[in-house]
Amino acid sequence: MIMGLLIACVIGAVCGFLAGQLLKGRGLGLVGNIIVGIVGGLLFSFLFSTFDMGLGPLVNQIIGGTIGAFLLLIGISFVKKNVT
Repeated sequence: MIMGLLIACVIGAVCGFLAGQLLKGRGLGLVGNIIVGIVGGLLFSFLFSTFDMGLGPLVNQIIGGTIGAFLLLIGISFVKKNVT
């Protein structure tokens, strides 16, 4: 159980980093992007539990988590832009 949680956090961190690289200038910094990656990966896996590209479970998780983190970062940057 602890090992699975650790692996999920590492995958989420990779996803957040990748999403931050895709959104240059609109991210939350390294630590913020990592946290968003973890949350985005969980969100994406909850919403699209049947997501499968046939590339293996690790690659599917990284791609799905990156998509989730990317969408979450876009949403956060939109809210930050309109609130301030």
